[in-house]
Amino acid sequence: MRDPHFFSLIPLEINLKMNITSAKFVKGVIGDDEALDDGRGQIALIGRSNVGKSSVINSLTKQKGLAKTSSFPGRTQEVNLFLINKSFYLVDLPGYGYAKADEQGRDKLKKIIFWYLFNSHYKQKLVLLIIDAKVGLTDNDKEILRGLEEHQKNILIVANKIDKIKNAVYLKKIQEIQKMVGIHKIIPYSAEKNTGVTELTEAIFKSLR
Repeated sequence: MRDPHFFSLIPLEINLKMNITSAKFVKGVIGDDEALDDGRGQIALIGRSNVGKSSVINSLTKQKGLAKTSSFPGRTQEVNLFLINKSFYLVDLPGYGYAKADEQGRDKLKKIIFWYLFNSHYKQKLVLLIIDAKVGLTDNDKEILRGLEEHQKNILIVANKIDKIKNAVYLKKIQEIQKMVGIHKIIPYSAEKNTGVTELTEAIFKSLR
């Protein structure tokens, strides 16, 4: 017969499953907002236009239509808040580096990104820098990474779209990315194949402790 105290002897972190059980879009903001000041933890997602931030959110939450995906880069024009498990926010920032956008449009989005990450009083538990694993780090990615480092952010690199890389060059690609990002942890990810979802979910929950 199993000891009735068996489960109480299991370490708490094993008992508690780190799962996303609910997710909903709250609002889009472009400045200070009461939602961002409600004391909930904030996990920011940043990356260049068309890198697949929306797809990453949808795969994490297992809701295909939660974050609107589009073949048109630069669609996200605000700081979009998604309430997860009624306890913390995924904060989806506008994409950067869309070459076809006019200079005024690019500057507007850059100001929103820099305001939230570097100039506002909001603190992020974790910043997910999402890059295209096949492309590697672009100059814009490097600029953002330097800014995050200078502001001493807790950074995690999500190398998205690994399903687009041929097996023969996969390891070399990941090693190249690791060399460029230094000490920062990389999670190889595929929103299409749901690769890396468990590891990324666990990293998010651990950052909220």
